[in-house]
Amino acid sequence: MIRTQIVFDYRGRTKKGNEGPIEVRVSANGKHYYIPTGVRVRRSEFAFGAVINRCNSDELNEQLQVILRKITAEVTSMLNAGDEIDAAEIKRRVWSAAKPVQGNEVVAWIESQLPYLGLREGTLKHYRPLLSRLEDFGEIRAWRDVTMENIYKFDAWLREQQCKLNVAQIKAGVKPRALGDAGVYNYHKTFKAMLNRALRLGMISENPYSRLRGQFRRGERDEVDYLTEDEMIAFQKFCPMAGTQMELAHDLFVFQMYTGLGFSDMQNFNMKDYRKVDGTWRNNGQRIKTGVSYVSQLLPPAVAVLEKYGRKIPAIDNADYNHCLKILGAACGIEKPLHSHMARHTFATYALRKGVKIENLSRMLGHTNITQTQRYAKVVAQSVHEDFDLLAKSLTSNQ
Repeated sequence: MIRTQIVFDYRGRTKKGNEGPIEVRVSANGKHYYIPTGVRVRRSEFAFGAVINRCNSDELNEQLQVILRKITAEVTSMLNAGDEIDAAEIKRRVWSAAKPVQGNEVVAWIESQLPYLGLREGTLKHYRPLLSRLEDFGEIRAWRDVTMENIYKFDAWLREQQCKLNVAQIKAGVKPRALGDAGVYNYHKTFKAMLNRALRLGMISENPYSRLRGQFRRGERDEVDYLTEDEMIAFQKFCPMAGTQMELAHDLFVFQMYTGLGFSDMQNFNMKDYRKVDGTWRNNGQRIKTGVSYVSQLLPPAVAVLEKYGRKIPAIDNADYNHCLKILGAACGIEKPLHSHMARHTFATYALRKGVKIENLSRMLGHTNITQTQRYAKVVAQSVHEDFDLLAKSLTSNQ
């Protein structure tokens, strides 16, 4: 006798308030098999084998019923043929019926999975561009197209593309540039992660990236954009009109320059995380982006910014922030286009110039390994060589 039932989180691993998986339990010949549906809801949104209390309940329940009917048909077919029930094979066959799609089914599936990844909005911004890149590439549309050959083609195609600009960058007159190694690597990293998920859920039988380990590397970016000490001083001395978004952007950039915090960490700054030790504010925190621990201490310019805003960091949209920084940089006579991450680079190079050990700087920045920090040391070394060149020219001209 065959019995199929839609169940919620049969392993009981979902924490209270979190979304958990809905699966189909197949009972046959005294054994139980569980087939994932790809649908995730909270415990309060599931009752009697159906999704409730959601605006898209009807759509999800229809999707579940399609999967249920398909599974029942596949199990019956296997038993009638005298075969053993193969849960992995059933998953492979039924997933395409989960949600009929038009056009690019790979892109449609990835898009449908984004709400269930449990990622922060800042991290999801790296996933959404992948969708448009895959659409534009056009050769990976169905699951059968997910092959090593097409991954190589996708890599070659990416290297011919330009970085996509947001509205603020376009308004600021930023010119598009070709994707670098790091940009191409990030697309591969994101696509690989989604294909691993597709593999777990039975959409594909193999992730081609598993046979391409080491083929696509991030590459080293020795060029680091940062402000020199003279530029730092010029920026700090500039006074935008009080009460404007320009003033806020100016102050936040100064705060970043003297803390080394990335944009997400700055926006999540909380003075309660700091304690005063020997007259200085100190904190051991974790980076929002990577979860890596870092050591922080508030230097006087950063404290001044905090005192100005009641020891809180005002919220600002990242695109608006970067747009303001481009204008502020031009107003200060700084030729390089400013952006929020440049403040972090500036902190790193400034710290090394002042004698901070590279191992300690790595802890300050919350890098996952010291290799990430070493590029700043290369920049400082290059700057020293440039100063030597100036000395040599001076000596030559005096002879």
